Amino acid sequence: MTSAVRRRWSLPRYFAVVSVLAMGALGVALVWVTSSVMTTQALRDGTAMATAVSSYATASVPADAFAVTGVLSGAQTDAVERAIAGFGDRLIEVRLWTADGVLLFSSVDRVTTGFPDGDRLDRVMASGDPDARVLVDVSGEATSAADVGGTERDVLDVYTPVRVSDTAGADAGSTLQPDDMVGAAEILLDHTETSAALADAVRTVTLVVAGGLLALFLLLFRTVMTTSRRLQSTALENARLALLDSLTGLPNRRLLADRMRRAILDASRDDTRVGLMLLDIDRFKDINDSLGHDRGDELLEQVAARLRGALRHEDVVARLGGDEFAILLPDVRSVANAERLAQRVRHLFVPPFTLGELPLHVDTSVGVACLPDHADDASSLMRTADIAMYAAKNHRMGVAVYSPDEDDSSPARLVLLGDLHRALAPEPGSTPELEMHYQPKVALASGRTVGFEALMRWRHPTRGMIAPTIFVPLAEQSGLIHDVTRFALTECVTQLARWRREGHDIPVAVNLSAHDVTTSQVVDLIEQLLTDHAVPASLLEVEITETALVADRSRVVPVLERLGELGVRVAIDDFGIGNTSISQLRDLPVDELKIDRLFVSDLREGGRDGAEVVVQAMVDLAHSFGLRVVAEGVEDEYIARMLRGLGVDHAQGFLYSAAVPADQVPEVRASAGRRRTRDDDAARTPAASVGRSAEPTRRTDRPV
Repeated sequence: MTSAVRRRWSLPRYFAVVSVLAMGALGVALVWVTSSVMTTQALRDGTAMATAVSSYATASVPADAFAVTGVLSGAQTDAVERAIAGFGDRLIEVRLWTADGVLLFSSVDRVTTGFPDGDRLDRVMASGDPDARVLVDVSGEATSAADVGGTERDVLDVYTPVRVSDTAGADAGSTLQPDDMVGAAEILLDHTETSAALADAVRTVTLVVAGGLLALFLLLFRTVMTTSRRLQSTALENARLALLDSLTGLPNRRLLADRMRRAILDASRDDTRVGLMLLDIDRFKDINDSLGHDRGDELLEQVAARLRGALRHEDVVARLGGDEFAILLPDVRSVANAERLAQRVRHLFVPPFTLGELPLHVDTSVGVACLPDHADDASSLMRTADIAMYAAKNHRMGVAVYSPDEDDSSPARLVLLGDLHRALAPEPGSTPELEMHYQPKVALASGRTVGFEALMRWRHPTRGMIAPTIFVPLAEQSGLIHDVTRFALTECVTQLARWRREGHDIPVAVNLSAHDVTTSQVVDLIEQLLTDHAVPASLLEVEITETALVADRSRVVPVLERLGELGVRVAIDDFGIGNTSISQLRDLPVDELKIDRLFVSDLREGGRDGAEVVVQAMVDLAHSFGLRVVAEGVEDEYIARMLRGLGVDHAQGFLYSAAVPADQVPEVRASAGRRRTRDDDAARTPAASVGRSAEPTRRTDRPV
């Protein structure tokens, strides 16, 4: 449609135009009908008077004068004049006409001849009904320069039929009957006052109708205006609620999609980049279940306030539902900048949230994706950011940028899955791609290496070393995890046998997936491997996550009990991030508890307040059940001294060694002896030097 097309009228404007037209038509109709009724009534009244005058005038006139002679005698004329003399000044003239149109009598002096209105006379003679008309009579001379036409007045001219019964009667021997019409009387009455009164009445009615309709219009228009404003306000509020989240007041998914569409159009025009962050609150369901949904809603409101107050004006913060939020970055320079903004957003969650009087620490997982780097349109940008967020949550990374390796539906991930199939079943004579690395566990009290944890690495022929955080989730999602577990157990037991032949009994822990510990097949495999390689069960330990324990406890516990009966030790990995209750922990057939690196990192110098209390509680709980305690992710001496003071038994982390290939394990064990000597020297150092003022040495290396 062209720009010339008018905008649709508003309700008040439409009502005003329609109602003015309708009320104007109604007013005109009312005035016209009223005027017509009053005019008709005035004519009816005048006709009645004219009929009365006619009856008086013809009562003394013989019928033969109308029908035969057409002439009145002087006595008859005087009689007629006397009969009509009592009707006053309103009576202007009386004329008596014969049926042939001969003037029989006129009350005006010196008028003896004349011509009637032939059509009206014939019509009255034919119908027998009076015929009345209002005429304008101009007579006399002008009295002033303005009054050029003389005197003007309205005259009611009425023709009434004259019957034989209305006259003095017919002569003897006449053939006329009483109902026979013999002529007509023309009565002229002064209608000026009646016309003036009628005009005044019409004018009054017009004013009354106009005033009433105007008052009605104003009343209705005010009502329509009020209703229109209310409807507009309601519509605006409904539109606002349709685009905003009712709890936090943030834009909702629908408004975010619109802003994304606009930002992408601007970015394609200006050749810029659009970023999107998706984040949710870790363990929000636990907060809702333990504190109640009211506290959960309060937390969401506080999160929204922090996000809204910390970002740029042009950034859009939206709530997608539940505990999931989105942040649209309409103009971001690079993916690295978007990741830095995501880190800044995550730091907003460091200060505790106050729910009532309860300070609550919560963490969040943030996924980052950019267009055109990771997506081509709004839908794919949302999908890739969602994948990145779940990668951050699953790998406990805090912030994750989209990677095709995490995308089940990406071509690169499908290729990687095919490569993993090939790596698990290598062709004879080819170089193995999967290999096991070993990270030492160190006794904190003595500094002695007490065992190793086996960690799988994938040396891809084209992509280099691939960490298990990339291919293990892929294996779990594709069903290859059982083959990966079989490979890991086979390699580790074979290596244990090799070390035994070299005279070393080195305990090794192998991680089992949640998919492995729900079936007894893994126990059968372990038992077969230990038997085939003559390896004592005491040298093998399996680690399962706390999440796997509580996910399907009825199926996991029997598997753990069989492992215990076999002599294989069981450790709970990543303890503290699941929902294991004290009673469950007491009844589980486990030997070791590994504190998640999240709690260990909180012990760093300047870390989160109260971290020592949390770790101490875990240590005391584990020791009360006769379990060893291992701390993961120990990266500096300060944390090691803190853990030693808290009673933790063993530790592992980059402070001691990264995971190394099997041929480097003897060297790592040897270095542990040298480190133990240094630790003994440090133990003789005055206790004051172990305080928080000491600057720990941080390792900068990271696992591959």
